[in-house]
Amino acid sequence: MILPESSILALFFVAALAILITPGPAVLYIVARSIDQGRLAGVVSTLGVATGTFFHIAATTAGVSALLLSSALAFSVLKYLGAAYLIYLGIRKLLTPDEIETSEVRAPRRLTRLFLQGLVVNVFNPKTALFFFAFLPQFVDVSKGSVVWQMLLLGVIFVLLGIVSDGAWALLAGTAGQWLKRSLRLLRAQRYFAGSVFVVLGVFMALAEPSKK
Repeated sequence: MILPESSILALFFVAALAILITPGPAVLYIVARSIDQGRLAGVVSTLGVATGTFFHIAATTAGVSALLLSSALAFSVLKYLGAAYLIYLGIRKLLTPDEIETSEVRAPRRLTRLFLQGLVVNVFNPKTALFFFAFLPQFVDVSKGSVVWQMLLLGVIFVLLGIVSDGAWALLAGTAGQWLKRSLRLLRAQRYFAGSVFVVLGVFMALAEPSKK
């Protein structure tokens, strides 16, 4: 594997961290999940989102993102599927009565569902595909050869940094969620917060344009 220059890697680290520490749709999704269902749910959602990011990295490397940029139909289909899924999650959360889970038997299935939901939310986010298409090539040194390996390496580094950054958000928000759940009134408030965040994210995703990051 041919690695980019150390100076390029250092610049990539700085740029990636600057992007990751700024709350975006993925962070808001993870925060909402953490406040609603706790730190473990937030961490699992983080891993789901990260796995979805690998899809976009592979797609960018293979040139699929170029198709999304050139095809209005492909972009629209991906955009509205992702938006509809987020809005569905939000409405379902808003309409679900408050309840406190006491059984540990359902935990594995619930965590699997959370992981898959995080994955689907990120896979069907066209802005993520557009971001990697615009971001990764800037740090590739063509003279070094093996452009594919360079992009894959940068993508993996970005995902690992994202897991650390988003995981920190999940732990912080999950801790706040445990405090919120001491009060039934606050419990209802965090349910409305989580559901509203999902709906708003879905609306923003539906309004995404190919020319925007």
